[in-house]
Amino acid sequence: MADDVHSPTNPLVKRFVRLRARRPREREGLLVVEGARELTRAVQAGWSLALLASCPERFSPDAEAALALLQGAAGEHRRFGPAAFDRASLRQHPDGLLGLVRWREVDPESLPWPDTACYLVIAGLEKPGNVGALLRSAAAAGVDAVFVTGAGTDLGNPNVVRASMGSLFALPVLALADEHARALLGSHGVRVITTSPDASETFWDADLTGAVAVVIGPEHEGLDAAWRGAADLEVRVPMAGSVDSLNAATAGGLVLYEVLRQRRARRRMPH
Repeated sequence: MADDVHSPTNPLVKRFVRLRARRPREREGLLVVEGARELTRAVQAGWSLALLASCPERFSPDAEAALALLQGAAGEHRRFGPAAFDRASLRQHPDGLLGLVRWREVDPESLPWPDTACYLVIAGLEKPGNVGALLRSAAAAGVDAVFVTGAGTDLGNPNVVRASMGSLFALPVLALADEHARALLGSHGVRVITTSPDASETFWDADLTGAVAVVIGPEHEGLDAAWRGAADLEVRVPMAGSVDSLNAATAGGLVLYEVLRQRRARRRMPH
């Protein structure tokens, strides 16, 4: 391990701060990942930990437990003093672990395309909290892959990583142009499922078996005309009273779990 980093103006601290912004991250192909859980999930999923920064004075019990694994996986390990670590950290109560993880590209043709697959398309969502929460729901529901479209969606935003609780690393996640995503799904015979409050069929009454892609767009604007035009099926999530829209992550989670429920029910049916 190299010399400790104590000053908040150390070049390495400045690098962590600089990489909070999207353009420097994309230029270097790195993600800023903070926290024992998130870093552990990245390493366990085979992502490359280029640099680990640790601050023993800020360690939580989880950070102490994860340190040996992360040290062994890291290309470089630097110990930070509290002032330097607090400047590099994005959290109000950090747990003492912070890292730079190399972005891993996924080849669409390397994906499995089974006839029972479920995919999630996050189309044009920009709020990091919603993107991260959808990734968590997708991982929990056993989604086969996630396609993220729209230039405004920043997958590497540290708040996406945090809101996903490391689920970003557990799934094949691909950033694609909308047209590419639609063409890819169409070429593999995947039915496109969209949500709309105007749809005639509720999501629990719809047939969501077979290979499907659930497309979730922005809450206020909704999906654009191209995605709605590409839909094989449009479903609605019923809402009572004066509520006229649901949080995108909530709506996506409901539909994904209905896909999972229907698959489980179908497996239990006698043949």
